[in-house]
Amino acid sequence: MRLALIISLAGLCACTAFPDLENRIDDATRAQGYPQLASLDPVLAQNRQDAALITPVTTAVIKARIAELRVKAQRLRGPVIDATSRARMLRGLT
Repeated sequence: MRLALIISLAGLCACTAFPDLENRIDDATRAQGYPQLASLDPVLAQNRQDAALITPVTTAVIKARIAELRVKAQRLRGPVIDATSRARMLRGLT
């Protein structure tokens, strides 16, 4: 019974018309052609200007922040429950 239902539903889906994708683009869009390639020189020039904003002070601040984050990450890698609390909890179970 279920197999017949599945086959009939699949058959109904196969009867639908495939959409006409060719006529979805109007003639004006089709006549535009391919876009022009842009040069990367303006982007690279902007990056060089931004690189001038990085000074030894900003580098030191960033390195200090990295060190702080590494210390914090190391603390987070430790056990969630310290040894004293774990021992007290185990005593409570027995």
